[in-house]
Amino acid sequence: MRTNNRVKTTNDLELKDRLVAINRVTKVTKGGRTFSFSAIVVVGNEDGIVGWGLGKAGEVTAAIAKGVEAAKKNLVRVPVLKGTIPHEQFAKFGGAQVFLKPASHGTGVKAGGAMRAVLESVGITDVLAKSKGSSNPHNLVKATIEALGEMRDARTVAQNRGISLEKVFNG
Repeated sequence: MRTNNRVKTTNDLELKDRLVAINRVTKVTKGGRTFSFSAIVVVGNEDGIVGWGLGKAGEVTAAIAKGVEAAKKNLVRVPVLKGTIPHEQFAKFGGAQVFLKPASHGTGVKAGGAMRAVLESVGITDVLAKSKGSSNPHNLVKATIEALGEMRDARTVAQNRGISLEKVFNG
């Protein structure tokens, strides 16, 4: 059962963007080689909202700007409890597999490249993360956001089950 955590409006949000990866691609034509760039960008308000976008253009700055605009259309709300995540979560996208585990205060973000950008954009300050399989930044970003999108806090679980918050913890 997947809950819909999409964010509807971006007008009142102050989003910060992080560049995850730039890829230079070449198209061989009759007249020679044509270079263009693709950029994967993560945006977040560092308070539980994150999104990713892919921009392609002839120049790096234009590709990044397009990526930011695409990311603003693709935002997800994530529960963040005291700087960490509510529970362990595993997710896959393509060949990338990610595992996220809550950590105690002061641990920091123990995650690599693409995962780190996503987790810091959400506002998570303490988490243990492991990526397995492909290290392709596109798939890692998508798998990380999928894992974060499946997170549920105790209040949401209680609401979905129709029981009190205390009963969630005490069984």
